[in-house]
Amino acid sequence: MRSAGLLLHRNRAGQVEVFLVHPGGPYWAEKDLGVWSIPKGVFEDDEKPLDAALREFREETGFDPPAGPFTPLGSIAQPSGKVIEAWSVPGDLDAEKLRSMTLTLEWPPRSGRSVEFPEVDRGAWFGFEEAHRRIFPGQRGFLTTLERSVTRR
Repeated sequence: MRSAGLLLHRNRAGQVEVFLVHPGGPYWAEKDLGVWSIPKGVFEDDEKPLDAALREFREETGFDPPAGPFTPLGSIAQPSGKVIEAWSVPGDLDAEKLRSMTLTLEWPPRSGRSVEFPEVDRGAWFGFEEAHRRIFPGQRGFLTTLERSVTRR
């Protein structure tokens, strides 16, 4: 399985911040550290990865993605076997205005009840140190690559 996503970043008062999203639904409701993510999602072989990253950004945040430039951050294999491909892009948005698509889950499990939840329940801006604490461990490499890139500039 392959996924593609965008790592949005901005400069605030001389500090680079990155935008991360928190997964929605009851399973993630009480979890915080190590569960945030870049906006991303699965794509099929007939879709270009960057096109998928742009689509997923829209679906998970409700915002149009920035116009670019998009800088490849590479691909990282996750413990699950999924491979995530990501791009960094400068931009800004009001995290409080995030509006994600919803998904339907059987909740509680084996109850026969279908309940709708937002795919992403919130987004926030973090400096690199805090972002490293918040993001899924398998995605930390994207932060490290971006951090090295902006530090060299």
